[in-house]
Parts: sequence; C-alpha cells; structure tokens
Amino acid sequence: MDQAAQDLQTDKGHRRNAWIWGALLLSGLAWGGWSLARHGPKAGELQLSAWLDGRAGTALNKGLRLPAQSSLETGQAALRYRLLGDTGAQVALGCPQWMFYRDGLRPQPGVGAAPFEARQRLLRHWTRQLQDKGIATLVVAVPDKSRIEADHLCGLPVAPVMLQRLDLWQQRLQADGIAFADLRPALQAQEQTQPVFFRTDVHMNAEGARAAALAVARAALPLLGGQRGSQAFEESAPGPLQPLPGDLLALAGLADAPAGWRPQRDEIRPQAITPVRGGGLLDETPPVQVLLAGSSNGLRSNFAPQLGRALGHEVWNLSMDGGQFSGAMVSALKRRASWPASLRLVIWEFSENTLSLPLTDDEKAALKELDAASPPA
Repeated sequence: MDQAAQDLQTDKGHRRNAWIWGALLLSGLAWGGWSLARHGPKAGELQLSAWLDGRAGTALNKGLRLPAQSSLETGQAALRYRLLGDTGAQVALGCPQWMFYRDGLRPQPGVGAAPFEARQRLLRHWTRQLQDKGIATLVVAVPDKSRIEADHLCGLPVAPVMLQRLDLWQQRLQADGIAFADLRPALQAQEQTQPVFFRTDVHMNAEGARAAALAVARAALPLLGGQRGSQAFEESAPGPLQPLPGDLLALAGLADAPAGWRPQRDEIRPQAITPVRGGGLLDETPPVQVLLAGSSNGLRSNFAPQLGRALGHEVWNLSMDGGQFSGAMVSALKRRASWPASLRLVIWEFSENTLSLPLTDDEKAALKELDAASPPA
C-alpha cells in the first residue's frame, strides 16, 4: 500500500474514532441534562453559600448518577468492608458487628469551639423568651452512642474534647439556671444488663428509649407542678421481628449489601403506645401541656409515647429527622403564635454530637438577628 492510501486509511480511522467519541460525549451530555432536570439541585442549593460549604457539589453529585451506579457503589463498599474492615469516612467499626458515627468520636476538621459557644448563646436566648411567656424549658442532650456503649468500641479512639463536652455543657446550663436532664446514669445502669443502642444505627433501642424517657420524665415533673397527669396509655403486643434498616449501614454504603458482606442487621419488634380515648363525640382531648422539640431520637423506639406515659400527659411531638441541635426548636418557635395557651413545658432534645457540628443556616440567621437586636457596647 502506497503512502497516499495509508494516509487515507488513517484519516478514516481518525474520523471513525472522532464520531465514536463525539457520540459518547453527546450521550453523556444528554444523560447529564436529563438527570439534572429530574433529580438535580433546586435553585436554593446553588447559592454562593452552598458552593462554599460543599452543599451544591453534593447536590450535583446526587443528580448526576449513572445507570447501575448504586449497585456498583454497594459492591465497592461491601468489598472494602469484607476485605479491609473499612466502612468509609463517616462510620467506624468497633467490636465485631458494632458501628459508630465518626462525628461522635472526634470533631470535624477545622471546627473549633465557636459552634459550641454560639449554641450556648442561642439556648440562653430562646429559653429566656419562653420563660417570659410562662413556659418552662427542659434541655436533654442524648449521650453519644460511643459514650454509653464504650465497651463495644474495641480500641476505637475518642478525642478527649468529645469526652469533656457534655460535662462542660451541663456545667454551663447549671450556671445559667437552665433545667436539664442528664441521661447518662439511667442509660449506663440499663447498659449493664443489655445494650441500649442499636449496633448498626445511632439511635437508642427500645430498652434505651424507655430508660431515657423515664429519666426525662423525672426531671420534667417538677416543672409541671410535681404531679403526674391523668392521661392513660395502652400498649399493643410486640409484633414479629423485623430487620432494622440501620442508618449507619446506609452511611457506610452497605444498606443493600448481602448478608456476610455487611454487619448483621439489628432486629426490632414493632409496638404501639397510644393514648386511651373514650371514643364518645363529647369526649374532650386533654389540653396540651408538653411539647417535645427533638431530633430523630424523638421519632424512634417509642421515645415520645414512653415519655408521655411516664408524665401522664400526651406529648405534642414536633421532633424531626435531620434537625441536629436546633432544627425542631427553630421550626417550633416559628409556629409559636399557634401554640395552645395550656402549654407549660418545652422539652428540647438533641444528640450530644450535634453540639460540635458546624452551625446551620438557621442558627447563623438567628445569631445575626440576635446581634442586630443587641449590638455590642
């Protein structure tokens, strides 16, 4: 073959490759556009602040997912767990089958004491506001799983600042005259006989939630006049065992991994605890006296119904998933105009580890309003 024919054949090959790569790029562009249109970030997630703190990038990554990407990621996570004992950046393995949230073991990089101090300020401000309206506040920090289930850490290190944090927090509350419930004695006593947290989840199990609810009720009753209410509750028989999804399994990417390629799931027996109603048309619902502004702990393991039964008052539960330190409290305060006049107590519950997380947008906004209302001298 002469040189001219070779050059022509090479050009044809180049053009063919260019068409193939062009088609692949156009297909990728079309798929990306379609994915972003269906699952992409909303307008509020693309603001400058969202780009600076990484939320915009996270939203884009979630929107730009390839076909079968979830299965591929699950397979990779399962291999890392099975071969290396690695569960990713957010989850740490303790003793066999036990998983812990890393944010409960050490502060996030670059996050100092400022969020802790800022939350003390917000707490003082909001509790004073409620006190001015004649409403008491009980603060409840649910101890981190790593603190209560320390026997299952199997050598996982916990930063000293994290071990000191809860004592410092409660010392500040005591100095400010703010009522709080310390759940550590009750949970540690219960833990002597059986675990009080799930192995593959950050939340308390049924035994832990019951012990915590009783401890909160003991601290709350004096704020309600010392007398237990008359509301009765009924408890259904436990249902059949069901596997718990496990939020730590999900964080580790192992939610859909097969057995043997992930820690064994916890199992629960669903049970309902409900207020007893007379059923008559003229029956009156007892006036609301207790509001629970809590984290996901308030939505798990019947914590809120157990608390209501211990108090003898049905609890108005405004707890929310993902609320961190103040999400439920901020949401509840925004609805304050519609609170019933009978309300006497707000129980503000959150997980201990959220004290050291970066401030949320709502918290920053509240601090800005507080600074504007009380400028420095």
